[in-house]
Amino acid sequence: MDSRAVPGNRVVGKKNNVQAEGRNHRRVLKDIGNLVPVPAVEGKPQISPHITRKYDAQILVNGQKQQAQKNIKKPLGGAAAAEVAQKKDKEKLKPEVVIVISSDDEEVYHKEENPRNARKQGAVSAKKTGGRTYTSILTARSKAACALAKKPAEVIVDIDAEDINNELAVIEYVEDMYRFYKETEEDGRVRDYMDAQRDVNAKMRAILVDWLIEVHRKFELMPETLYLTVNIMDRFLSMKAVSRRELQLVGMGSMLIACKYEEIWAPEVNDFITISDSAYVRDQLLLMEKAILGKLEWYLTVPTLYVFLVRFIKASVPYDLEIENMVFFLAELGLVNYETTIFYCPSKLAASAVYAARCTLKKTPFWTETLKHHTGYSEDQIMDCAKLLVSFHSCAAENKLKATYRKYSNPDIGAVAMHPPARNLLSQQATTSSSKS
Repeated sequence: MDSRAVPGNRVVGKKNNVQAEGRNHRRVLKDIGNLVPVPAVEGKPQISPHITRKYDAQILVNGQKQQAQKNIKKPLGGAAAAEVAQKKDKEKLKPEVVIVISSDDEEVYHKEENPRNARKQGAVSAKKTGGRTYTSILTARSKAACALAKKPAEVIVDIDAEDINNELAVIEYVEDMYRFYKETEEDGRVRDYMDAQRDVNAKMRAILVDWLIEVHRKFELMPETLYLTVNIMDRFLSMKAVSRRELQLVGMGSMLIACKYEEIWAPEVNDFITISDSAYVRDQLLLMEKAILGKLEWYLTVPTLYVFLVRFIKASVPYDLEIENMVFFLAELGLVNYETTIFYCPSKLAASAVYAARCTLKKTPFWTETLKHHTGYSEDQIMDCAKLLVSFHSCAAENKLKATYRKYSNPDIGAVAMHPPARNLLSQQATTSSSKS
């Protein structure tokens, strides 16, 4: 009877027995890993031919036992040996996950194989996909998305670099100085005082400032003098109520003080009497000068609008003389108007004048990071004030108070008043006014 026909019979022929044991060797290598294989042929572990020839029958019978004895360096107890064998089993059986990206449909496959087959599979996958991996694809897409979402940051220009050899520019202290100006501008700022004035209103004040601008131009005074004059006048009117007849005298006394403070060659008292068509006498002007200084307690060193204008114009790079003239034109329109002078601090009014000037002359971008850095204001913060200045510009030619308009219509200073006002701000101002009404 053929023993192979009996189910479960373990006694077979020699040839079949070798084949069966060969299958057992492959199963043992995969599951336990206690045999030392020689270099494989086509991924299949082989037994050394020398050992097979010499100990063929003994290996077939006691192969596992002899191989275990070779791997053991030191004799261990029963429990320790079991623990070491269990640890090695876990290390051998731990699968390696290989992620392959298909170049056609980009499907993800997970292959669990032994390390040698995994490396071979990875190499084949890399050839198929052209070296692309799942991580590299995600990284490339992330970089592309970031490039679309992020714009390069605008560089803040060093506006004092050209004045490094100019001692009068005091570039070592200029930032600290303007930080101090911003902190103290509230001390010299004028509050709303028209309700406390019985005989004076905002229209009378506008007429007086318009006249002072004309006097300032005829005397050819420094620009600092005009802005200090208006500041002194408004501060005095906020502290003392005056009659309508004394209002012009207050303006003259304020300009006399400002000239003595700012000018090298200040006009004399008689010059002011003459230009006022002798409406007042010398003693009246001197008494008013004394009264103003007494009320202000001789506090004349204040950060005026002009202080911020010169700094913010410098920050409007590149420098342009036309921009400078347009900024001063809009700033003087703001001086005449009571609302802009009272309800906006000097630094904000100066920043608004620069923004409105850039919009009028179409200097893009209208507001830069350099201007934002040096002014301390964003575009939204100065928008309302800039709209007011542009609205004053739009009606300057028809306004009865034309001193500022005539001054800046002169070709010697670029005739900037003749430019059409900024349409973008005018349309926004019209929309805002209609919504309020």
